[in-house]
Amino acid sequence: MPRRAGSHTRIGSPFGLALALLAAAALAGCGSGSGSGSTDSHRGNAAASQQLAAAGELSPPSAAPPLALLNYLGQPVNIDFYRGKAVFVTFIYTHCPDVCPLITSNLRVALNLMGKDASKAQVIAVSVDPRGDTRQAVAKFLATHEMTGRMQYLIGSARELAAVWKAWGVGSEREVGHPDLVEHTGIVYAITGSGKRLAVYAANFEPNDVAHDAPILAAQ
Repeated sequence: MPRRAGSHTRIGSPFGLALALLAAAALAGCGSGSGSGSTDSHRGNAAASQQLAAAGELSPPSAAPPLALLNYLGQPVNIDFYRGKAVFVTFIYTHCPDVCPLITSNLRVALNLMGKDASKAQVIAVSVDPRGDTRQAVAKFLATHEMTGRMQYLIGSARELAAVWKAWGVGSEREVGHPDLVEHTGIVYAITGSGKRLAVYAANFEPNDVAHDAPILAAQ
C-alpha cells in the first residue's frame, strides 16, 4: 500500500486496522509479487520527532494480546519478557517464497539502521505453518536471512498456534491446490515498552520507518 511521505492513519481497533490494510497485507498469498522496502539511510534522529512513521496507528492503543510459546530451540518466550523494549510481532512461515522473506529482510535492515538503539527493540515471529515450521527449518531460515539470535521465532502445535492467531486477529490457511503454501496476514504489529499494541506496518514497510519508531515505542 503506497503512502505519501508524512501520511499517517489512525484506526479505532486492531480489527478495523487489519481490514484497512487488507489490500496490501492481509492474507498475503505467498506466491504473488510484493515490492521491497527501501534501504535508504535512517530518516533522522528519532528524538527529533515523537510522531510514528508507521502507516497505521491504533487509537486508542490497547494491551497486546497474550503471546507465550516455545521458540524453535524449545525455550519459553513470553511477550511480557520484553517490557521496556519496542516489540515487533509478525506472522510468517519458513517455506514462504516471497512475503515472509521480504518482511524478515526488512526487519534485519531496520535493526541494522537502529545502531545502538537496536538494544531497545525485539523482533518476534510467530509461525503460521505448524506442519512445515520444524526446528530444523526455522534454524535454516534464520541463518539464511542473518537473523539467528536477532529474532525470536515461535512454533507450536496447530492448536497452540491457532489460539495465538485468533487472539491477534491473524488469518492463516493453506492455498487450495498448493498444500505447501499458506495464505496469511502479512503485517507487523508494533508494541510499546509498556505492552500496548500501538501501530502496524504493511508487509512492504520501509525499514527506515521501523528504525525511526523503535526508540519512540520503547519509551511509551
